Amino acid sequence: MISVGIRCDAGARTGVGHLVRCVALAEELTSRGVGVHFLSDLGGVAWAEAQLEQRGLPWHPAPYDEVGLVSAVQRLGLDALVIDSYTLPPAHSKAVRAAGTPVLAIVDGDPRGQDADIYVDQNLDAVLDSGTIRLAGLDYALLRSSVRRLRPQAAPVSAFDRTPKVVAFFGGTDAYRAAPQIARLLTAAAAPFEAIVVAADATLRAELLAVPAGEGQRFEIIDPTDRLPELLADADLVVSASGTSTWELLCLGRAAALVQVVDNQIQGYERTIARGYAAGLGRLGAFDENAVTTLRRLLLKPGERTALAVRGWAAVDGRGVERVADALLRGL
Repeated sequence: MISVGIRCDAGARTGVGHLVRCVALAEELTSRGVGVHFLSDLGGVAWAEAQLEQRGLPWHPAPYDEVGLVSAVQRLGLDALVIDSYTLPPAHSKAVRAAGTPVLAIVDGDPRGQDADIYVDQNLDAVLDSGTIRLAGLDYALLRSSVRRLRPQAAPVSAFDRTPKVVAFFGGTDAYRAAPQIARLLTAAAAPFEAIVVAADATLRAELLAVPAGEGQRFEIIDPTDRLPELLADADLVVSASGTSTWELLCLGRAAALVQVVDNQIQGYERTIARGYAAGLGRLGAFDENAVTTLRRLLLKPGERTALAVRGWAAVDGRGVERVADALLRGL
C-alpha cells in the first residue's frame, strides 16, 4: 500500500485552515486506498483533533527537527510527504527530499523557502514560478467531501419570499475575535435576518449573547460544528474571513460577504472582490459605513445575492482535490 504523510499545523493562533485543506486531500487519498499519517501539532484544539479521529486518520506528534522528520518518514514507510505550514523551517522539506522522499508543498503565494517536487497554490489567480510541478489557481482548491457532496447542480437563486438566513463563522478558533464585531455590524444594517453565528469559545459566546438584535432580527449562537457545510448550504448569505473557507463558499454557490482578518489575506480578498465572486466588508477592526451599507443591501436585495452566487459557483467546480491527488500519485 502507498502511504503518504501530512505535516501541517493548527492552533488557537494559527487557526485550522491548513488542517482543513489537508483533511480534504487525505479524504481523497484514502478513498483511493492510500494510507495517510498526520505528523502535526494541533495546538490542543479539540475540534481539530476530532477531524482526524472521526475519519480514522492516524495522528503522530510533529517531529521536533529535520532529523526527527526524516526518521518519522522512514519509520512509517511513507512514500511521499505533504507539507502545509507557515512556520516549518525549510530545512525540514530539504532534508526529506535529500533522503529520497518526494515532497508536495501547499502554499499561499510565497513558498517560504520550502523545497518540493510539487507546489500547490489553490488561490485565485495564483502563479507559481518555482518547482518541477506547479499547480496554481482555483482548479486546485482542496475541498472536503462534506462540502463537495452539497454542491448544487446549478447556481442557486436566493429566495425572495423569506427572511434572509445568515451564517457567520471565522474558523475553528476565531483567533482574532471577529464574530462579535460582525454581529454588531448585522444589527447596524437595520434589516431583518435570522442569523446563526459560530462562537469558538465560551468568552465569544458570552460576548455574542450580549449583542442586542433589532426589530425583525434574530441570533442563534452555536458552538463549532461538523454540520457547518449543511448550515452553509441553506444560507442566503454567509459572512466569513477571506481565507481557505472562501473556496468552499464559492463551490456551494453561497452569496458571501468577506472580511480581511490578517495581512496574508489581503491579496485573496482583493482579487475575490474584484472578480465579483463575493462582497467585501473591509478589514477587521476598521469597518466603516460602507460595511453596514453593503450588508444592508445584501440582506434586502435577493437579486444581488443571486448574482454573487452565480459567479462564485462557476469559479470552483469542487474537483481540485482530485487533480492534486492525481499529480501526487502519478510520480510514486
